[in-house]
Amino acid sequence: MEELLRKVGLPSTAEDAAIIPVPNSNIVLVKNLDIFTPIIDEPEIMGQIAACNVTNDIFAMNVPEISGMLVFLAIQPTTPMTIAEGILKGIKFFMEKKINSKIVGGHTIYSEWPLIGGEASGFVEKTKIIPKQGVRLGDKLILTKPIGIQAIMASYRILKDMPDLLAHYSKSELLKAIEIAVKVMTTPNQHVIKTIHSYQDFSFIHAMSDVTGFGLAGHAKEMLQSSSFSAKLDKIPYIKLARDLSEELGYAYDECKCHETAGGMLLSVANNYADGFSNTLKKSKINNWIIGSIDKKKPGQVHISENVEHIEVSEF
Repeated sequence: MEELLRKVGLPSTAEDAAIIPVPNSNIVLVKNLDIFTPIIDEPEIMGQIAACNVTNDIFAMNVPEISGMLVFLAIQPTTPMTIAEGILKGIKFFMEKKINSKIVGGHTIYSEWPLIGGEASGFVEKTKIIPKQGVRLGDKLILTKPIGIQAIMASYRILKDMPDLLAHYSKSELLKAIEIAVKVMTTPNQHVIKTIHSYQDFSFIHAMSDVTGFGLAGHAKEMLQSSSFSAKLDKIPYIKLARDLSEELGYAYDECKCHETAGGMLLSVANNYADGFSNTLKKSKINNWIIGSIDKKKPGQVHISENVEHIEVSEF
């Protein structure tokens, strides 16, 4: 993708959202567009997941409020209207009740492939933007949600379509893992950003991103761009059963390359501030783990510690 962008003369450096200066002010407009296929059958839950996924990229730029969301919905001609209504209800609920924002418009089409998403935007002072790149040697990496969505949601589909394939697992434990995954995907990262803004000076946070389609290692690698540093992962918090399911279903859990949806914030924080900031997040009831650090052993790469600690998360 980066090569394609360069060929057509577009910026190829990775950032979580577009930044547009507002003329004659110190304010910028931050915009993001995100569309994907449904991963769960319950329409209202799917709507919430879609809204969370779209808005998280705005929060990843340290924007505390979303000004609104334009919804995009593509449904098959034979799709019952109750499903479309349920998706829109889920998006509306998430925007209004979970992040105090709103739907401001959108577009709906018929398509052979169902697609859900849209555009979200927000305003912030340009000096308060925290970009994806900017890591410094010795920084600690903090993650606010466990990984494992891909494997857990695969088990959701298998339980419905081919349950015998998972007969050796406890069904109640699988359902609990799916419940946690849904909660992860419908929990906004806004609370993390509001915690950051509670500091008068948050310059100790050097870089930040949210963990989504490229997985934990992929997004950590993006944070290394334009630097000579590498990222070492010492701890991997994962949704219970995700590790076993990933191994069984062929997902790249051990390399932290499994795809995530509406995942947590990944922050590169000055070493001497990491513990204090982590505790502040915990006081705000935000789960988080210090999972690694920035070094220069393998420039531009993410490497997993030989003694990596796998942290099973059974509650979220």
